Amino acid sequence: MRIAITGSSGLIGQALLRSLRADGHEVVRFVRRTPSVPEEAEWDPRRGYVDPTGLAGCGAVVHLAGAGVGDHRWTDAYKKEIRDSRVAGTDAIARAIAALDAPPAVLVSGSAIGYYGDTGDRAVDEDAPAGQGFLPEVCVEWEAAAAPARAAGVRTVFARTGLVVAAGGGAWGRLFPIFKAGLGGRLGDGRQYWSFISLRDEIAALRHAIDTPGLSGPLNLTAPEPVTNQEVTAAMGRVLNRPTLFPVPAPALRLALGEFAGDVLGSQRVRPARLLESGFTFRDPDIDQSIRAALAE
Repeated sequence: MRIAITGSSGLIGQALLRSLRADGHEVVRFVRRTPSVPEEAEWDPRRGYVDPTGLAGCGAVVHLAGAGVGDHRWTDAYKKEIRDSRVAGTDAIARAIAALDAPPAVLVSGSAIGYYGDTGDRAVDEDAPAGQGFLPEVCVEWEAAAAPARAAGVRTVFARTGLVVAAGGGAWGRLFPIFKAGLGGRLGDGRQYWSFISLRDEIAALRHAIDTPGLSGPLNLTAPEPVTNQEVTAAMGRVLNRPTLFPVPAPALRLALGEFAGDVLGSQRVRPARLLESGFTFRDPDIDQSIRAALAE
């Protein structure tokens, strides 16, 4: 299949690109600069431009681009960047798809479990409503921006991704060096739920979304059973064989991270009901397996 990807330079995008190419798919990378090889096509989400030749003949589009939520303190300017990079980018891709004479069969559009907000101890699945706060509002607008593709009859999946357990990047990539040095510990009181997924299960789930006819709408990409931050801390210590004696108090996190600390300390107990119902099988269903898989990357 010919498949187009945005966000292919990120952690998930790079891994998906490798996986698809290893299986012989032709992959077109959408980039924000002048393309340097035939496998690249240009797009500019700020001005709504997407090179239609890059989309021509594609059976699927995977849209993963967006500014990193944890990359900077949440100033007003950076919150605007988080929102605009997702909403404007998705709108541009969806409109370009809808304008094609022969659109792709499926659009897998990135989203996040931030959609649900802080759920505390309450377990939620795809039927739960959006939460309250900045990230839920962004996720609602982000998903709504794909409307032109859906209106054109393109099967559209919203991949609501959890915390990806990976050593090579993302939030978890920052944890590994700290825990390997024996300086890791719980964050805040440690009772908040973390809905995680191993990187290889994330990629397998995205490919499952591409390949499964009839699968559309929101799809939680998280392991079957979320765990608390305290349980994550214990698992990191077990797998890495290091002490976990240095908890980070909530006030220190708020000082270091600003408004984003509220999401680090928040609890999201999200389950992948629709993914399991559609026949997906996890290779790393528990946290210890996910950490080991990350170390083997």
